[in-house]
Amino acid sequence: MSGISNLKGEHIEIEISGKMGFRGILVDTGLDIIVLYDGNKYFYIPFNHIQNIKKSQPVEEMIELGKDLPSLSDLDSISYRKILTNARGRFVEIFVSGNKTIHGYITSVLNDFLVFYSPVFKTMFISLHHIKWIIPYSSNLTPYTLNSEKLPVQPTNIPISRSFEEQLKKEEGKLVVFDAGDHPNKIGLLKSVQNNIVELITADGETTYWKLLHLKMVHLP
Repeated sequence: MSGISNLKGEHIEIEISGKMGFRGILVDTGLDIIVLYDGNKYFYIPFNHIQNIKKSQPVEEMIELGKDLPSLSDLDSISYRKILTNARGRFVEIFVSGNKTIHGYITSVLNDFLVFYSPVFKTMFISLHHIKWIIPYSSNLTPYTLNSEKLPVQPTNIPISRSFEEQLKKEEGKLVVFDAGDHPNKIGLLKSVQNNIVELITADGETTYWKLLHLKMVHLP
């Protein structure tokens, strides 16, 4: 991805894994992340999911950068981890591989996953390898316009490990939902986690084995 910084300030097209594309202005680049402005929002996109980038024709309705829009780039240099750390406690939208968009707050950033509070799913653990982009929202907005009484953004009292695999081991013996239940065999009793393999018992008593690297996020119902 070296040389992309030469396109800073230019109108570009980006293709992201999953055959998704964006057009906008390249606002900033870092070691492993870029910032794109599409005329309405700032997208923080890790390099991990970018297929290609090229210059494009200007988007007619995009006159200038959204200077009043919320940003996570108030840093001398940006990186994926710095952006995530800077986003803690901020209302953000996270798009996860598998066409899953969730809204809420990052509460902790660990080695290879983050802890996320969603009003819908409550506490979630999300792998850093599967986040396609992050969009910050204004500080005066809250998810679904909930008030503070209905949106208690507090660090989870669940013991937190440094790695995604170790965290899942702590949840052995509990009911879990992987990837927001996008597959019936991703909901069940977490039997064991060993050597990057997750053993899950589904509602019908059948056992399914999942490779951990392909599981994107998890929450406890």
